[in-house]
Amino acid sequence: MNNGKLVIKDLCVNIGDKEILKGINLEINKGEIVALMGQNGAGKSTIGMTLMGYPGYTVTKGEIIYDGENILEMSTDERAKKGLFLSFQHPPEIPGLSVSNFLRSAYNSVNNTKINVMDFYKILKEKMSLLKIDDQFALRPLNEGFSGGEKKRIEILQLAILEPKIAVLDENDSGLDLSSMKIVADGLNEIRKKTGMGMLLITHYNRFLSYLKPDKVYIIRDGKIITEGLSDLANEIEDKGYEMFA
Repeated sequence: MNNGKLVIKDLCVNIGDKEILKGINLEINKGEIVALMGQNGAGKSTIGMTLMGYPGYTVTKGEIIYDGENILEMSTDERAKKGLFLSFQHPPEIPGLSVSNFLRSAYNSVNNTKINVMDFYKILKEKMSLLKIDDQFALRPLNEGFSGGEKKRIEILQLAILEPKIAVLDENDSGLDLSSMKIVADGLNEIRKKTGMGMLLITHYNRFLSYLKPDKVYIIRDGKIITEGLSDLANEIEDKGYEMFA
């Protein structure tokens, strides 16, 4: 039994004619927190986009195995229904679509159901309370006029609603003040405890990791994993910078 394990094997990815990922190997087990760190342009976000089958990211070699199945031929919605989730680095604004309607549509789509408004509102209210999000946000147009930190918290609200098996969080700490960062981290820890969700945390900074305590840390440079280690590796990077790998 594969039990929710995600394995990336020798993954090479192009955007247009440019090779971005050059043989990535990475594993996430059920309930495991894995951190992916590296400088800008190293290929961190490309891994997340490729995992979800985002258009324009062409896999030229390798496999992505989830629960023993190669998911590369699956559409993005099929991957989401299988239990994968990506929190965007730059969440888009969608005028005219309320947060609550968006989240209910996403819930219905991923779960192949049609939950009624009142039952969904009970779930929504519980998750908003967990993340300390004011109720009025449910009625606002999705991300329109939101601060960077508010957008990131709404992304985590979506994760809390969908309860994926593997969540990829692309720089979710970016734009969060220290108080909001702890609220988000506490919420993620609670969701993980309840569901056994695995997480891939894409980040530049160690502070977010101090709240979430990764089981493994991978360092990526120029499209390749150059080293991996335990959580103390992130502490070393904070002290010495990425120059320690030069």
